[in-house]
Amino acid sequence: MRLKESGAKSGAMTGARPPVRAGARPGGKPFVKRAAPAAARPASGAGDGPKAGPKAGAKGSPNTRARFNSSATAAPRHAGKPSDGQAPRSAPRSDPRPAPRPEPRWEAKRKPVTPAPASQSHGPSERVRVSKLMAEMGMTKRREADDFIERGWVLVDGKPVPELGTRIFPHQKITLTSEALAEQKERAARELNRPRPDLDAANAGKIRLSKLMSQQGLCSRREADSYITRGWVLVDDKPVTELGSRIFPHQKITLKRAAQNQQEARVTIILNKPIGYVSAQAERDYVPAVTLITAPARWAADTSPIRFSNEHLVGLAPAGRLDIDSQGLLIMTQDGRIAKQLIGADSETDKEYLVRVEGRLSPADLALLNHGISLDDEPLKPAIVEWQNRDQLRFVLREGKKRQIRRMCELVGLKVVGLKRIRIGNIVLGELPVGEWRYLGPGETF
Repeated sequence: MRLKESGAKSGAMTGARPPVRAGARPGGKPFVKRAAPAAARPASGAGDGPKAGPKAGAKGSPNTRARFNSSATAAPRHAGKPSDGQAPRSAPRSDPRPAPRPEPRWEAKRKPVTPAPASQSHGPSERVRVSKLMAEMGMTKRREADDFIERGWVLVDGKPVPELGTRIFPHQKITLTSEALAEQKERAARELNRPRPDLDAANAGKIRLSKLMSQQGLCSRREADSYITRGWVLVDDKPVTELGSRIFPHQKITLKRAAQNQQEARVTIILNKPIGYVSAQAERDYVPAVTLITAPARWAADTSPIRFSNEHLVGLAPAGRLDIDSQGLLIMTQDGRIAKQLIGADSETDKEYLVRVEGRLSPADLALLNHGISLDDEPLKPAIVEWQNRDQLRFVLREGKKRQIRRMCELVGLKVVGLKRIRIGNIVLGELPVGEWRYLGPGETF
């Protein structure tokens, strides 16, 4: 009671009006709250109700509202103007949520324009010259197209074009005759082999360095390219480091000591391959013969001083085929020179086989096996074929086509039931056990 009286007395002394109840005007008339216009309504969550902030200016007098609105902390416009009888709103707290984006105005979106192909850039009802259309479609050049039209080598919807300057619709089908296609190939070949005086004059009589090194037996062409890029090749005592370099055949080629050491470190292995192993990469889940090259499988009687290392398996490849159903001597090497000597196109190294057969062989067919058989439309080189015993033939070949001996025997009515290779050049299988291997000795050559 004392507090209320003291509050009334202080109000009378200061001349302030008594507080106005919410919902009533100072004159006693009821207050009707009007909705704010849409433009002045506060945004969602921007100062609605008592959660907008602390109740600044709780006294609802008009003077207090006027002082509040004119201060530096006035509420933003979107917060709305406080009505009579309501406490003025304070500045809203910063909302961590992003403000709602204004609704964009509708605008007509342009579709991206993709350029039409040259052959479709013309209208469907527009006629175009045949030569121009052929050039736009990439079939040929316009001058060449006119030449083909004059010769009657251009067909439109299956009919020859009657004359130069003929116009057709873009949707019509254009084709070239076989004569035109052959002429195009011939012209392309002539352009490729067209003489170039500036280059031909400088390179007349020269040969590619890597090819010449391979022909001279220094290394394989792949190894030659590797040596050239490393600067290990000297031509007339000058290093050559550019791939594709050409020199005269009489020029002197030497290898640096680094290249020679690398060649000496490469090994060649002699294996007695058993049946069931493929000589090269694995086929149909069969095991490749290189898996037999392990330290335990090395022949105990091998006299080579080389110690086995896993580095000897890197780049180790078979030099010649030996079918999965065949057994015997298989050469595997890291040295490109030996591979070229054994299986190169101009190789003259002979291979000897013992072949067990079933069937009858006449003297005429035996002579045919020696010379006169063709495989894959190519005549075979002369061979040596003779009886070893009652059911075994001895073959000596200078080439190695796929399944060559088996196919030769089939042509004369023989069935091969066993095949074993026993010699390649000067290297013989000897007493090497099946499934074991040895190194090529220092004094051994093919």
